[in-house]
Amino acid sequence: MAEKAPGGVQSVERVFELLELITDAGGEVTLSELSSSTELPLPTIHRLLRTLVTLGYIRQLPNRRYALGPRLIRLGEGANQQLGALARPQLKSLVDRLGETANMAVLDSDMVIYVAQVPSLHSMRMFTEVGRRAHTHATGVGKAILAQLDDETVRGIVQRSGMPVATPKSIGDIESLLQDLKLIRERGYSIDEEEQEIGVRCFAMAVPNSPTPAAISVSGPVSRVDQSFAERAVPLLREAAQTISDELNHS
Repeated sequence: MAEKAPGGVQSVERVFELLELITDAGGEVTLSELSSSTELPLPTIHRLLRTLVTLGYIRQLPNRRYALGPRLIRLGEGANQQLGALARPQLKSLVDRLGETANMAVLDSDMVIYVAQVPSLHSMRMFTEVGRRAHTHATGVGKAILAQLDDETVRGIVQRSGMPVATPKSIGDIESLLQDLKLIRERGYSIDEEEQEIGVRCFAMAVPNSPTPAAISVSGPVSRVDQSFAERAVPLLREAAQTISDELNHS
């Protein structure tokens, strides 16, 4: 558990500890699993869970396990919108300097969800709707996020979400994905090599020390987004990712 904030309200700290423990466990837990993960007494856990169930932030499943509730979705969507708003100036700067579409996405329940986009001015351009969900293994942002996680966590995400191949160039098996992630860690950025859409290449980079796993990317037609583009884009992506990180951690 995080260190108690001076002057904090203990019951509020306990509620958020339980919500974070359930999230870390993959979204659902038993009462005994929760009890073994925290020093809170069992009657306290039970009382807090009952309150959260009544409010809709937790739900009790027919098998008596506890799962994150639907009211949290609204909070998450609001937070994602704010994250996107915070990143937009940096995305706009990338578009102004590189001429291609810039995106930001976060990891959300084993998928990536796009939280911001600034489109290119070119008539032929990459377009992704804000709020769209995509698989992690077939997107530049998704692979940049996965590369920040350990292999066991990656295996869990991919096993739960599946690995559909969007194009003949998509990675379709876990071992090939882990090899690609190893390369991404060494290189410091990921490449979606027509894996999401034929004719589109994307360079992406994780936002360091983000409170929720996040990444930014620039993407466009392979005819324009080539090796010389990469040489210009990678330093600018790194700079933008660091600026977003600094703003997130000092806001």
